[in-house]
Amino acid sequence: MNRRQWITQSAFGLGSAALNQLLAGTHHPAKADACIFLGMLGGVSQIDTFDPKPKLVELNGKIMDWSKEKKTDQPNLFAKPRKFVASPFKFAKYGKCGRDVSELLPHTAQCVDDLAIVRSVQSDNGNHPAAVFQMNTGFIIPGNPSMGAWVTYGLGTANKNLPAFVAMPDFRSIPFSGAQQWGSGYLPAEFQGTVLRAASEPIRDLDNPKGLPAQTIDAEREALRQLNAAYREARPDNADLQARIDSYELAYRMQMEVPRVLSIDAEPESVKEAYGLNDPITASFGRRCLMARKLVEAGVRFVEIFTPSQSWDAHGDIKKNHEKNARETDKPIAALLKDLKQRGMLSRTLVVYMGEFGRTPDTPADQETPGRDHNTRCQSMWFAGGGARGGSIIGTTDEIGHKAVEDIYHMHDVHATILHLMGLNDMRLTYYFAGRNRRLTDLGGRLIKPILS
Repeated sequence: MNRRQWITQSAFGLGSAALNQLLAGTHHPAKADACIFLGMLGGVSQIDTFDPKPKLVELNGKIMDWSKEKKTDQPNLFAKPRKFVASPFKFAKYGKCGRDVSELLPHTAQCVDDLAIVRSVQSDNGNHPAAVFQMNTGFIIPGNPSMGAWVTYGLGTANKNLPAFVAMPDFRSIPFSGAQQWGSGYLPAEFQGTVLRAASEPIRDLDNPKGLPAQTIDAEREALRQLNAAYREARPDNADLQARIDSYELAYRMQMEVPRVLSIDAEPESVKEAYGLNDPITASFGRRCLMARKLVEAGVRFVEIFTPSQSWDAHGDIKKNHEKNARETDKPIAALLKDLKQRGMLSRTLVVYMGEFGRTPDTPADQETPGRDHNTRCQSMWFAGGGARGGSIIGTTDEIGHKAVEDIYHMHDVHATILHLMGLNDMRLTYYFAGRNRRLTDLGGRLIKPILS
């Protein structure tokens, strides 16, 4: 029995909130106090964003023989003739660092000196559900804790009146398996993410019923507290019970705090314009980016923002698909980075941008409008702030952008680096379950050291 388990078994009387504070702490000095994770669901094309491939201009439309490619998790993908597809987007160098960014992302390009770009991340499965699970939980199968759950398990909360971990999916289409992507898995239930909506009512049913006097509500709450306490004392071995009780207490405190923290209407017009709140195309993602900044400012540890499920999944028309999704996200993301920086928050806030995998440099030969298929062999992603070395770049892919060939990293390495920047050692952050110590990174990840400041 490890230290955390022993204290858990011995300290039910503390209540899970107090227990969490007792256990929480960093393994080494943290560079980031909070993380905002931007999940670009569907898989962003590295070839059309941060990894230009001039060779594809020469090969555009030509048939490629993939028979020599022995390793692929999608063998049927290469069963028929395929043709190369050059990027329909122009690239230019931006910032003092001179990094290549596509015209698809003109606003993010302005922030490139703050980005640590990794071009060589690989994952294990080319199917969306499994790949999204790996991006969020480290494994391709369900049932494991999410990144945010691990972070809050390790660090605890910095604000007693707000959740430590918040998820903001796009309600046009939430991620595969929904709440499991921000769930606590086998960790105690208190570490799961709280869902906020980019709407007038961020949390459903949070407000008190209309027409009830405050004294009646307080009396009901006190009666419920006494009943819960008696029920819990009779069942000291039920850890989930205390977590549920604490969640109700947190909901009560949130009734006052959430409206104050998430009051978008009070923001200056210049801020609303920067995040794109006045444009229906950018309003949804922009509102969630602004909410993320306000939540982190108020002490929330981990915030996830997702695009609609499979939104970047450009099988049929890479140009049309990526233009649409870039228009929705590019301006808000740049506004978030600039806002954090001008408030002096970026140095202590880690921002991570990635999808579940990259995309292929080719498309079926008989397809009229060129698209790109799933590619687990390389994707481009970036870190910003929170100890990441802005303007840096690491990883090399082959001349057509099909696979990483130098400084190759795995999804576990991305997770290990996020934990490291937040003061946690992925090998030491464990939870005993089903006969062994479990981790976000399974058997461990490798730090992406060149992008660390």
